Amino acid sequence: MMTVPALSPLAAALYVALGGATGSVARYFMGQAITSMMGANSYPWAILGINTLGSLAMGLLFGWFASQDGGTETQRLLFAVGMLGGFTTFSAFSFEIVLMIQRGAIGMAAFFIAASVIAGVAALYCGLTLMKDA
Repeated sequence: MMTVPALSPLAAALYVALGGATGSVARYFMGQAITSMMGANSYPWAILGINTLGSLAMGLLFGWFASQDGGTETQRLLFAVGMLGGFTTFSAFSFEIVLMIQRGAIGMAAFFIAASVIAGVAALYCGLTLMKDA
């Protein structure tokens, strides 16, 4: 097997940036399309759809990587970290939970879910409160 030299930090960052920009633009247009189809009501259909699609894409991507001996560093940076990270970080959240469940760490997965949601909502609330009083 031939070894491939690791990417320089600059090259790695450029792959992440390219993927991230692509994923962010895709998120914007997907959100617009879902909102147009479902209407702008009080339920966040666009976020639900984007998070679900991003999680499906992460599963497909890592399933494909598994069949390709892990994929290349460039592919992981461009697609998993960059594109899906720009599209939704929920896909990475979902992936980590599935890994814990596959390792049999059900309690750890449940704690991670609860801690992530509670800490995220609490941090957002704190940020809003701090800025309101500023």
